[in-house]
Formats: sequence, structure tokens, C-alpha cells
Amino acid sequence: MIHTLRFVIRAIACFIWVVLGLLTIALVYWVLGLQFRLWSKKYWSRVLLWICGIKVVIVGDAVSSGPLLIVPNHVSWLDIFVLNYVRATAFIAKSEIRSWAIVGWLAAGADTIFIERGSRHALSAVAKSVTEHLHREQAVGLFPEGTTSEGFDVLPFYANLFEPARKAKVLVQPVAVKYFHRGERSAYPAYVGDETLVMNMWRVFGTTGISVEMVFLPAIATDQENPLSRAELSKSARSAIRLALGASADEAEVSES
Repeated sequence: MIHTLRFVIRAIACFIWVVLGLLTIALVYWVLGLQFRLWSKKYWSRVLLWICGIKVVIVGDAVSSGPLLIVPNHVSWLDIFVLNYVRATAFIAKSEIRSWAIVGWLAAGADTIFIERGSRHALSAVAKSVTEHLHREQAVGLFPEGTTSEGFDVLPFYANLFEPARKAKVLVQPVAVKYFHRGERSAYPAYVGDETLVMNMWRVFGTTGISVEMVFLPAIATDQENPLSRAELSKSARSAIRLALGASADEAEVSES
């Protein structure tokens, strides 16, 4: 009964906050300057996480200005809002997210760069969009695993989307995302497998004690005299995240496709 009541209260509060966010995007975003849009995205994400009962812990130093590619491991639909909590970011996300209720609507209106997986033509369009964002000195977020995991290890990375950052010679900052439930490392909030978004929200909204720790790792320079290849860049980022997550040591895997 308590779980149900907590879920209902949070779901209603989230719905109201989402509607306000969508109205802001529809009515005033187009007349606001870039800096105010970025500030509003960051503020909106902070309030959303508070409504959801998610505590955020920040470890390390996030690059707070200038063009940047942020590379976190991917555990939950919450990850986008967790990263925006620290710095407003335009995320690259799979095109399926556009059809998700609530999250998809917000993602579409909040400068998300959608990619159709498996399409070579789509990769070219995404690379162009990423380059444009970086030239505006924005942060772009990439989930190079291409899907979610339980968060205790990192799946193989797809290296191709590191290329725009490498060509633009901007910093790449790996971020290790760790979820906890009532003080213990946990996959409780993880959105994996065949679970629906509603089922995951039922679990997350109905409980207490969820926290997320974001470990901002040292940024990787791409303007070196002998620049890293995209595969080397991807491998370096993945290895740093795996180490921060406490994953068992083995050779990092990278996919060029």
C-alpha cells in the first residue's frame, strides 16, 4: 500500500513537471538564448530527480565549460537527467526513445540527437549534428555501449561516434555511473532486458533510498601531437570507466561498427 501511494504521488508530480517542461519547450524555448535554454535544462533535471526521490553524489571534477564529449556507462533512463544535473548536455540516443511516453517527449524537445541504429546514412547525419553542437561549445553526451546494463561492468563500446570529437580536437570525459539502493550498490533502478518503462518507473517511484554516484574521470585530450585513433580513444575511455566501477580486469573490447 505504501509503495502504491508513493508511486501515485510521484507519478502525478512527474506528470505535472513534464507538462510544464513541454509547455516551456513549445512556448518559450524558441525565443530564449542558448545559455538560458541550457540553464533551464539543468534546473529542470534537478527538480525531476528530486521528485523521483533520487539523491545525486558527484565525485571528481566535471569539465564545466567549452566543447566536450561526455562518455558515461548506461544503466537507466534516469542517466540523461543525472548528467544534465551537473551540466546541460545534448545526448545522442537511439531513435526508439523518441516513441517512449514522457521520456521520449522530453528528449525530443531538449536537443537530443537521435540515431537509427544500423544505418550508415544515419551515422553521417549524427556526426554532422554532433560537430555543430561542439562548434557552439556545447557538451554532447554519448552512451557508447549502445544499450543499458546493470551497471557493475561495461559492455563493449562502439567507437565510430567518437570520431566527431576526435576531428574537432575536443576533450573527452569518461563518467562512471553507479546506482545504490539503501546504501548498497544495486541494479534495482537498472532499465534492462524486456522490462517496460512503466514497470521500471513503478519500481523506482515506489521505493526510497535510491542514489546515484557520478564519478567524473580525467578528461582525455584529442589534440595531442600523435592523436589517438577513435578505437584507441574508445578503449581508453572504457578502461577508465571499468576501473572506476570496480569491474574485473580484462582486455577492453571496442567495436568499430
